Amino acid sequence: MAKDISEIELKIIQMIFHRVKAWRKRKYPKSFISKLSDSDAEGAETQVWLDYSLACKYINENTHNILNEKYEHILGMLVNMMRNPEKWTVNYK
Repeated sequence: MAKDISEIELKIIQMIFHRVKAWRKRKYPKSFISKLSDSDAEGAETQVWLDYSLACKYINENTHNILNEKYEHILGMLVNMMRNPEKWTVNYK
C-alpha cells in the first residue's frame, strides 16, 4: 500500500514539475504546449492510480470521487491552456 501511495505522490510531483516547466517556457508556444501535454499525461496516470487504489480498497469511493473530480477539473484547465496558448504565452518580438 505504501508503495502505491508513493506512486501517486510521485505522479503529483511530476505533474506540478511539468506545469512549472511549461510556465517557464511560455515564451515558446510549442514548448509550452509540450510541457502542458506532459503534465496532462501525468495527471491522467494519477487517475489510473486512484482507480487502482479504490480497487485495492486503499481509499474509499467518496475519497476517490472527490480526488478524481479535482483531477478532471485540473486536466480540463490544462486542455484549455493547450487549445488557447496565445492567452498564456508571452510574445517577445
